[in-house]
Amino acid sequence: MIHFEQVSYTYPNATRPALHDLSLTICEGEFLLVVGASGSGKSTFLRCINGLVPHFYGGHFGGRVRVAGYDTRQAEPRDLADVVGFVFQDPEAQMVVEVVEDELVFGLENLGIAPQVMRRRVEEVLDQLEIAHLRRRRVATLSGGERQRVAIASVLAMQPRVLVLDEPTSQLDPHTAEEVLTALQKINADLGLTIVLSEHRLERVVQYADRLLVFDQQNDQPPTVTIGTPREMLAESALAPPLVQLGRSLGWQPLPLTIKEGRRFIIAHGLDPMPQPSVPTATKNLAGSTITPLQPERGRWFGRRKAAAPEPNAALSVENLSVQLGGRSVVHQVSLASGKGELLALMGRNGSGKTTLLRAIMGLVPGTRGAITVHGRSITGLPTEERARQIGYVPQDPRALLFQETVADELRWTLQQHRAHNPQLAAGNADEQIERTLALLNLQHLVRSHPRELSGGEQQRVALATILVADPAVLLLDEPTRGLDYRNKAQLIELLDRLREAGHSIVLVTHDVELVAASADRVALLGEGEVIVEGTPQSLLNDSLIFSSQIGKLFRHRAWLTVEDALAGLQQPPIGAH
Repeated sequence: MIHFEQVSYTYPNATRPALHDLSLTICEGEFLLVVGASGSGKSTFLRCINGLVPHFYGGHFGGRVRVAGYDTRQAEPRDLADVVGFVFQDPEAQMVVEVVEDELVFGLENLGIAPQVMRRRVEEVLDQLEIAHLRRRRVATLSGGERQRVAIASVLAMQPRVLVLDEPTSQLDPHTAEEVLTALQKINADLGLTIVLSEHRLERVVQYADRLLVFDQQNDQPPTVTIGTPREMLAESALAPPLVQLGRSLGWQPLPLTIKEGRRFIIAHGLDPMPQPSVPTATKNLAGSTITPLQPERGRWFGRRKAAAPEPNAALSVENLSVQLGGRSVVHQVSLASGKGELLALMGRNGSGKTTLLRAIMGLVPGTRGAITVHGRSITGLPTEERARQIGYVPQDPRALLFQETVADELRWTLQQHRAHNPQLAAGNADEQIERTLALLNLQHLVRSHPRELSGGEQQRVALATILVADPAVLLLDEPTRGLDYRNKAQLIELLDRLREAGHSIVLVTHDVELVAASADRVALLGEGEVIVEGTPQSLLNDSLIFSSQIGKLFRHRAWLTVEDALAGLQQPPIGAH
């Protein structure tokens, strides 16, 4: 189906090739998972399959790529549109019309599909991805995760022979991600559709893959590429999910790729004994709020959280905040507080109001009621630029913060805006502050790069650097691990720990359960714009059916969430110690 023959490619003005002498064959009906560090060439490889490289990006291209008999040097992306369906890392990049249903129809119309066939296909993908309730919604009103599902549906509707997806679950909550990946696996198995998928969160998808294609790039050298079965490739790779890391540390063979496989080892060795029955007791969150018995609310049943009074010494306090957008209540009477040196994680399914809550705190969307304070000072009526002097905000799409010519210029511009209002910043050496911040995020080698030419993961880190260089007291981070591989995510967790130790208050919106398990002090779960429950990660994630880490699912009756928790509990040496 797809043949790469000694393919090399260098982007315009780049100093090293993104691909070098790559030869491989992807068979028809194969599910190929592409993994590797941020910036190692994964997205470039995917773009070669539909001809975006070299036709759209230019640069120097050598070798040959054949897809279903087409030579991509002669066949441009439009010639391959009915053969290769492409879902971009950033769903906003492929939205062209205003209404969801029209977006699904747009590609079909361009292919000249008959109206009756068009309608059937639209209904099928609406059901497959469970987005029928979005069909009349305007694209601009969708959450990031909802847009991602619409983008996947618009490509599936064209029924391509090859489906290429660049991190399709990066903005999806765990349940929705599982549904999307299950749908892809079913299409692959039932219809023989060839799937080439790039993903950083291997715990979600590795069990579906026939083979892993691993990109590795060291320093300024061209990337090296290896390919094999998931167990072969993960036996030694540093880019391994928590279950695999634990299995390697404990010497489990064959290496487990799923919780089902891991549980066999747990049961065989008696590592997770059943707890003794106990009488249920009322629970309280850290702020002293009681979780009351189930009661109906807005058509659903769940435990309601009685809003606690904001802490008087909180770094950030939100009290009874409500937001309406397009006539819809998106945030409803939310009360939250984050203390100095504390990391509060906000979780919930797509469309639950998490991003809107952060945007309201920054003044990017107006609140209809409520109060917001930073270190006891009200910022409720302040414009966004004044709030930004105290609060650093990294949005879901990092490109919203990137508009300078180089990475260094991005950080220097931020410093210039803050120095006029912060004497402490004005007294420091700008070059030293920039260099120190870049080093924190391992970005020194990109100091002269154009931000818009970087990979998604690199852009994410640069956006965070542009905020951290001004040393804000409060940080709001929206999906900060989007586009980050395991190595860079581990570095981010270390950075978050250092920021907390330095007294920064961090509020983090994420679908990344592993990140929350490793770094959060408290978790607040949102649903339909309300805070459903608050508590420690151990109290909320350990027995959750959806928002649980791999280790939490593996050890159902232990209060362990991370590999380190499990190894310590089992009295095993940490990874790498042996």
